Order: sequence, then C-alpha cells, then structure tokens
Amino acid sequence: MFKKIYKMFSNDIGIDLGTANTLVYLKGHGIVINEPSVVVVNQKTGQIIAVGAEAKQMLGRTPGHVRAVRPIVDGVISDFEVTEEMLSYLIGKAEKISKKFIRPRVVLGVPTGITNVEIRAVEDAARSAGAREVYIIEEPMSAAIGIRLPVKEAMGSVIVDIGGGTTDVAVISLSGVVRSKNLKIAGDLLNYDIINYMKDEFKLLIGERTAENVKIAIGTVVEGESLEAEVRGRDLVTGLPRQVIVTDSDIREAILPSVLSLVDGVKEVLETTPPELLSDIMHRGLVLSGGGAMIRGLDTLLRNTLKIPIYIAEDPLTAVARGTGVVLDDFDIYKEVLLNTDDSSVPR
Repeated sequence: MFKKIYKMFSNDIGIDLGTANTLVYLKGHGIVINEPSVVVVNQKTGQIIAVGAEAKQMLGRTPGHVRAVRPIVDGVISDFEVTEEMLSYLIGKAEKISKKFIRPRVVLGVPTGITNVEIRAVEDAARSAGAREVYIIEEPMSAAIGIRLPVKEAMGSVIVDIGGGTTDVAVISLSGVVRSKNLKIAGDLLNYDIINYMKDEFKLLIGERTAENVKIAIGTVVEGESLEAEVRGRDLVTGLPRQVIVTDSDIREAILPSVLSLVDGVKEVLETTPPELLSDIMHRGLVLSGGGAMIRGLDTLLRNTLKIPIYIAEDPLTAVARGTGVVLDDFDIYKEVLLNTDDSSVPR
C-alpha cells in the first residue's frame, strides 16, 4: 500500500554527482539536468549567488568577496554546506518538472573505494537537500547498467569510467565489483597538465576553462590529423595579454604522461582479475564511459596496449545517470547492486 502511494505522490530521482558535472535523471522524463558542479558564494553574507552553468561562467571572474566553489573534489564532498545547497537546487529544479506531494527517493552515484564516512556525508547532504530516501551506487556499476552490460550474469565485464576528478576501473560480475581501482587521473588533471605545459613552453598563463576548451578542441593521444587552436592568456614575462597558436602535438605532449599512467592503472586491474573472468574480457572487451572517453585516440591507445577490444559507450557522458534511471525503473531487481539499504526511511 505504502509503495503504491509513494509511486503516485513521490518522484524518483537519480543523480550522477560528478566533480566536473552533475546530471539528474527524473523517472518518466529521462535526464533533465546536466550542469557543472560549481557554486558561487558571497563570502560576506554566506549567500549562494549562482549554481551550475551560471556559476561556471563566473569562474575566474569574481571579485575578492565572491568565491566560485567546486564542492565535489575527486568525486567526494569537500564542502558539505555548499554541496547541500547545490543538491537542494538540483532536486528542486527537477521537482518543478513533475510536482509531487511527498519528498523524492534518490539514487546517487559515487566513485569506487570511498569510505563509509564519505558515503554517510553524501547521504546526509542529499537528505538535508530534501530527499526522503537515499541510496548509493558505485559509478562504474551505474555506468555498466546504463549501457546495458550484463552485470547480473556470471560473466566478466570491464568498464573504465573517466570523469572530471577520478577514473574508476571496475571488473563486474554477478551484480558485484570483483576488482576495481580508483585513479586520480581524469579530466581535471589533464587540464592542469595543459596549464603547466603552456607556462613552461609558451610562458603563457591560462585558466582552467581555457585549458578545458583547448583539450576538447584539439586534444589527442595518438598521431592523426593535424589540428590547431588559438589560445589567449597572460604573458608571464610582460604581464600583458598574448595569443599563441598551439597544435595537437603540443597538447599530446602535455597530457600523454598522465594518460599513460591511466593506462597502467587499467593494466593493474586486469593483471589481478581471475582467469575465468579475464577469458570473458578478452572475448567481450572493455567499455569506456564518462566525458574522458571522448579524448581522441584513447580507445586506440588502450587497444594497442592491452590487446583486447575497446568500445566507447554510446553517449558516454550520461552513462552513470542513465544507470541510476534503470535502477529506479526496476528497483527490486537492482537493489542488490546498491552500497546501502536506507533503513531510516519510512516503509516502502
């Protein structure tokens, strides 16, 4: 009886709480929000000025008393109060699409290997932001479900989820993560690699947004077509604005050491995987998800190094959020893949 009431009068919401972007899935509507995980705070008053896309536009452009905050660092909460405000904003925005009387049930994606304390922090932030029930799922598991890998079968599946703050490598079988590794090598680190390269090679200071834009525009990890882009920043010698032309080979030189470390991390997971599952993986291959999966040539580099088939998930950026949606659609079937059981909730 309670279950039917909640279905009628409460929303089901899935959230991919990422370092770079947060995506929100609303049952019955699909992915309704895809916004940067950025909040702008007035430090004099403590007031939240902007959240998401609007806040990202302010990065590097705020006066001294206004601070642009990324409350999620390496996939976990670094600023509880700001994360709560951001979640409240996102849940509220989703609920406006489908207004219901009872607070929503929420499934949240987190990186593999986070501690019980960090899991509790995520749960508490979501409850304070308005959730009735909170469930936690590991991001690679959610991504695997989102791209319809056979996670419940006795069959090895490998997924590499490359986000903004972390990369999760996971071998999945029988609704569980058999082997996993959480790497701090992801999109943000590649941006910093580009920033440091521009300082060293061009004596030019650029910001995070500029580095990310040039990475997306011409970033590649294997040689191919010649690409170039204009980059504007501050000359470290004169202090004046300057523009330079950079090529794909420049960006490749900047990011390749970090990308090779990521490849080594994937190799370490495969080296400790049970032989029977490894046999499945050799046949079925490895799937890339997350925004980092779209780095040009990464699939080729992995294929040449690991000697197994490599696939890029369809719409890799939304895989985790889509996975939370599948879990919410068939909650009883997928309940065993969740990290926690929300015993504090009212009867379901």
